[in-house]
Amino acid sequence: MLLGDLILDVPEPDHWLSGLAPLTRAAGLVIGHLEVPHTTCQEEMPGDVPAPGADPAHLDALARAGIGAVSLAGNHMMDCGPVGLADTIAGLARNGIAHAGAGPGLAAARAPAWLDWAGRQVALLSYNCVGPELCWATADRPGVAPIIVRAEDGGPSRPQASLREIDPASLGAMQADIAAARARADVVVVALHKGITHRVAELAPYERPVAQAAIDAGADVVAGHHAHITRGIELYRGKPIFHGLGNGCVVTHALAPAQDHPARAEWAERRKVLFGFEPLPDYPLAPFHPDARHGMIGRLRIAPDGTITPGFIPLWFEPPGRPVPAECRAAEVAAYIAWIGSEAGLPGLTLRSDRAGGYDLA
Repeated sequence: MLLGDLILDVPEPDHWLSGLAPLTRAAGLVIGHLEVPHTTCQEEMPGDVPAPGADPAHLDALARAGIGAVSLAGNHMMDCGPVGLADTIAGLARNGIAHAGAGPGLAAARAPAWLDWAGRQVALLSYNCVGPELCWATADRPGVAPIIVRAEDGGPSRPQASLREIDPASLGAMQADIAAARARADVVVVALHKGITHRVAELAPYERPVAQAAIDAGADVVAGHHAHITRGIELYRGKPIFHGLGNGCVVTHALAPAQDHPARAEWAERRKVLFGFEPLPDYPLAPFHPDARHGMIGRLRIAPDGTITPGFIPLWFEPPGRPVPAECRAAEVAAYIAWIGSEAGLPGLTLRSDRAGGYDLA
């Protein structure tokens, strides 16, 4: 299973995960995207609106929910500096949760995590396409693994910029990583932190090319996240690209308009103007676009011969932000996912209900 963004910086993390936990505990392997550092460090790195560090003990809740691996190459993973990253990696190791996409240097950030899925070896690779540049790892600087996408305004790569042109060298480095993992792995999963936050349907010009390049290099699935809203699904050469898994479980006070942190309060107001939405008042812990209530878990089923059938399980986010299986809303969520892919210009999909609340893709 593939989950989108995970932010658990409010108390009672087991409660917020409890709607997903029956599904994730029953799965053979669950991979999510850890959006923020889990640390007590109070350092704030420049370059983006800083997210607060979450309680390190909340990583224990991820393990209790059956989440076995996380991608780390996001725009907030370095918000509490190198100490915040080191604390996060130590907490994941303490809980037996594998990770990819960040480390004490570029080589470690680009290295795959090796996982077991039904006796098959899975490689997880994770890359950040949105910046900010100060979070990117170098040979001797901690950070996340980048795919450089240049800003249209000529400034630094950053989430608030219009990002368009993919740097060929960094795209080639990603493809080399995938090819190397492909030589050893039965299944290769590539996580891409990409896209435009809060924008319904719209895909940035670089998103399909970079995801398709990952498949061309040998990936079996691309898991996209960052936009905090569910995006369309593309089958490319028979392989699934989840252009945006949306929120896996995001409950936070960091996006509340009324708070003591000036930069966060200013961004909470400005993004409503930039992206043209007003959060629903009964979602104070998940104040995203109203359409972000439609969610999904990406699902892969593997046959004895190794054939993978992609699909998803519809989710619904109940107030104030807790994800639960969509159940009676499943058909509504599935129709939304098909519609949003069509609006983005993706090829049409055939959705086949499995009569257990999920859908296979054809």
